[in-house]
Formats: sequence, C-alpha cells, structure tokens
Amino acid sequence: MSDRQLLFEIVDALETEGLGRDEYQLQRVIDVEALEQLVDSANDDLEIRFSVGEFRVLVTQSDVRILTNP
Repeated sequence: MSDRQLLFEIVDALETEGLGRDEYQLQRVIDVEALEQLVDSANDDLEIRFSVGEFRVLVTQSDVRILTNP
C-alpha cells in the first residue's frame, strides 16, 4: 500500500462516516508515512487503532475501517 493510497483510504473512511475535511487535520493525529512503513513491515495480525475526533480508525495490512462504538 502506498502512502497516498493509505491516506486516501483513511480520509475516505472518515468522510463516509460523515466527518468533513474541515473537521480534522489528519497530519496532527498520525504520521502517514510512518504508519505505512509499520503496516508494510508487519505480519497479517497487526492492527493499528487511533482516534480522529470522535471516530476510532482501524488499519490493517489490507483494510481501513471506522469502528463503531458499542
């Protein structure tokens, strides 16, 4: 996955859930390049979770999802 593709997937997932581009500054939450390197170097079991505003983001080697609150 390239930096740009991962960044696009994260932004797309957030916007699909209704978070507008003007409601967050992703570069203040994560370092996309470092995240990409970590995801690419890890095994299939790696899950990275972080918050963007009220949303919880899950990143794996094959997927970016927004987790719903229970």
